[in-house]
Amino acid sequence: MDHDQRFEAAMHRALAEATGPGCPPRLAAAMEYAVFPGGARVRPRLCLAVAAACGNDQPALSTAAAVSIELLHCASLVHDDLPCFDDAPMRRGKPSVHVAFGEDLAVLAGDALIVLAFQTLALEAAHVPERLAALTLTVANAVGGPHGVVAGQAWESETEIALMDYERAKTGSLFAAATVAGAQAAGAAPLTWLDVGARIGAAFQVADDIHDLIGDADKMGKPIGQDAVHQRPSVAREFGVPAAKKQLEHLVVGAIRSIPPCPGAKQLRQLILREAQNFIPRGIGGIRAA
Repeated sequence: MDHDQRFEAAMHRALAEATGPGCPPRLAAAMEYAVFPGGARVRPRLCLAVAAACGNDQPALSTAAAVSIELLHCASLVHDDLPCFDDAPMRRGKPSVHVAFGEDLAVLAGDALIVLAFQTLALEAAHVPERLAALTLTVANAVGGPHGVVAGQAWESETEIALMDYERAKTGSLFAAATVAGAQAAGAAPLTWLDVGARIGAAFQVADDIHDLIGDADKMGKPIGQDAVHQRPSVAREFGVPAAKKQLEHLVVGAIRSIPPCPGAKQLRQLILREAQNFIPRGIGGIRAA
């Protein structure tokens, strides 16, 4: 069983335990709907790749960390799509959770996924207690304030938005958590991995900005043009697509060069470049790694 298969099996186990006997049926359905089928799964794949590059002496723990991060990402999408924020009717090519199940269950499903993320991590880390506290803090900091996903969402309620703070919090925080948690789960020094994840997260946000400006809504599975509608900061909208692509390339190359010495550095560089090529919009050329 490869990393992706092990991860998906762990996701299904986590959801099965959370939505088992006693769980209100529609809440269970909304949670599963929010998680399956998944999106690109870039964050958990990155987490597992870093763990593998660092030796991955606790594969069950690194998988739990990857599951935790992806559950938090899914929860953030459920809440982000709510009418009080983006009011997005579609996500991943199907109606958003609040459209399919109602706003009340969407809020509860997102909340339940956040709790499940920490339950999943705690249950597996109990077997390696010396790594539990650090991993929990890494994941918690990625979603809380002052630089986590919640802060990123809150920036959209401010009259003046600091572009770098906004993008670092809303998108970059979970990518940074993915690389740091992957290292922590494998027992490696975590802080040397922070910059790798932060740069990848920033690159992903720039790519998303470009998609929102010139992308195809059907291929993306969600509406485009939302940055302009909601007056959100956007590198592509403010500086143009060519400048945004140049910035994206700079960030990807920087992420690759930031990888600290480790046994699996070569494979990790290849994965980062491959993922970056996958999320750059078609029609504007690929990424030059040098």
